[in-house]
Amino acid sequence: MQHETPPLVVHLLHRFDTGGLENGVVNLINHLPGFRHAVVAVTDITAFKERVRTPGTQFIALNKPPGQGFWLYPRVYRLLRELRPAVVHTRNLGAMEFQLPAWAARVPLRVHSEHGWDMNDLGGVSVTNQRLRRIYGIGTHRFVALSRAIETYLTGAVGLAPHRVQRICNGVDTHRFAPASTVPGAWPYRRSEHIVIGAVGRMQAVKDPLNLVDAFLHLRELCPVDWPRLRLVMLGGGPLLEAARERLAAAGAARQAWLPGDRSDVAELLPQFDIFALPSQAEGISNTLLEAMACGCAPVATDVGGNPELVEPESNGLLVPAQNSAALAAALARLTREPALRQRLAEASLARVRTQFSLAAMIGAYGALYAGRSVADGPLASTAP
Repeated sequence: MQHETPPLVVHLLHRFDTGGLENGVVNLINHLPGFRHAVVAVTDITAFKERVRTPGTQFIALNKPPGQGFWLYPRVYRLLRELRPAVVHTRNLGAMEFQLPAWAARVPLRVHSEHGWDMNDLGGVSVTNQRLRRIYGIGTHRFVALSRAIETYLTGAVGLAPHRVQRICNGVDTHRFAPASTVPGAWPYRRSEHIVIGAVGRMQAVKDPLNLVDAFLHLRELCPVDWPRLRLVMLGGGPLLEAARERLAAAGAARQAWLPGDRSDVAELLPQFDIFALPSQAEGISNTLLEAMACGCAPVATDVGGNPELVEPESNGLLVPAQNSAALAAALARLTREPALRQRLAEASLARVRTQFSLAAMIGAYGALYAGRSVADGPLASTAP
């Protein structure tokens, strides 16, 4: 008996490297049954691809230099005609223009996701970028917004019809990311002696890691009794990693911090955090915040993007204004001085993830979306819950 070949989904993104967006793609590929997958990166593909465990997944790098990608359209068109995918799924503005060759190649279902904003357009205020999204999205069947704020942006400022926009929040693998009683050998601190404030994310401007460094250093004045016990852990590489290390060293706090760069064992290290700090200037639905909540950490996050959808102030965490190291330090100091509050928020965050942000719900939503059928370029039947 001949078995039908599963439909192919092409995930087309700017670069396949360490990051929350890419981590979401990995989760989708690893857990979504009934589909084959290919990852096409407009620029390059890094060793991050080793996290994909689904056999037969293809990885294709287009190696585009900086600048407009119009000259790549014929190559992408030919590639899509060769691969014959059932779905092309682009992500963020850096890859959205390739919806045009996907339309020309008559890919049956064309999907575009918006995950958040970069430093050059915080909050999506650029009228030029709004216009580009309208133009590139002319032939796109469905837009996926990862947060309520992005959904409002797409149906408001960008001007998309609401029936073309679907909100699908990230989900977290609560089996992989969970509280743990064992301490990994790489962990440098002792739970009985130290209070660990941790962060996970690429060390780049939009994530604002130096804001967290400044807030941590401010705890020396806010929590003088607890200061000798406090430790800062920042997992992730990037252009601001050395600047963060240098700022800590200049303040005489290097021995109280561990900034090892990129790590492949984040799931084992996260449960060792007491407090998880997310100082970003912009976010969609943060994978790392969800993972930290699933590991039993008490979260402190900036009040941007989708963070308020994950953290309800005083209920399961604390929210602070972005780019405000004093406010971030005050929230961290509060959780440092009040262990009972820290424990309550951690337990509430764990419960919130398990009931509202499961990986199964996310996978089910994308599976239903990818299985949808389109007629020409008309709207799909809504798959929104």
